[in-house]
Amino acid sequence: MTEEAPPIRTKAARQVRIAQILATRPVASQAELARILAEEGIPTTQATLSRDLVEIHAQKVRSPGGEMVYAVPPEGAGGLLQGVRAPSSPEQLAARFERLCDELVISADRAENLVVMRTPAGAAQYLAAALDQSVMQDLLGSIAGDDTVLVIARTEETAERFLDRVLRLANARPEMDDAPADAPNQGGS
Repeated sequence: MTEEAPPIRTKAARQVRIAQILATRPVASQAELARILAEEGIPTTQATLSRDLVEIHAQKVRSPGGEMVYAVPPEGAGGLLQGVRAPSSPEQLAARFERLCDELVISADRAENLVVMRTPAGAAQYLAAALDQSVMQDLLGSIAGDDTVLVIARTEETAERFLDRVLRLANARPEMDDAPADAPNQGGS
C-alpha cells in the first residue's frame, strides 16, 4: 500500500485545492471550507481563506436546491486554476483523451513506472493536457515537451495497464517494434 504525500502548502496549491472543493461539493460558508481544508491537512485562517476566495474570484450563488454556496467562475483566477474545473463530464473527458490517443500517439513505451508517448511535433502538450484533465486513477502526473509526453504512474502495474490502454487506443506499437521487418538487425549476428 502506498502512502499519500503530505499536501503542498503553497498559496497556489491551496487555492487550486479550494477551487477543486468548490467545484465538486456545495460549500455554504468559509467556516465549512476551513473545516474541509483542515481535515485534508491544510490549516488556514479565516483572513487567508477570505483573501483566497477573492483572488480565485469565488462568488456566492444559489444552488439547484436553493442554498447559497460558493462557486468559482469558469475563468478561475487568471489561469491559475486551469484544469481544475471540468466543463465536461468524466466520461466526456475520457472519450476526448481516447480520441486524441487515436489521432496523436505515434508510439509508446514503458520503463518501470514511467510511460513515454511520442506524438507529432507540437502535439505533446495538447495530449498531456487532455490526460491531466481526464480522471485516471494512480497517475501522478505528466510532463510534455514538443513531441514527447512523460507520464508518471504510482506503480509499475499501473504504468503497464496505462501503456496497454494507450497502445490499444492508438493501435501503436512500442518503439522497438517500429522497425520494418526487412530492416537489418542492429544487434549483429
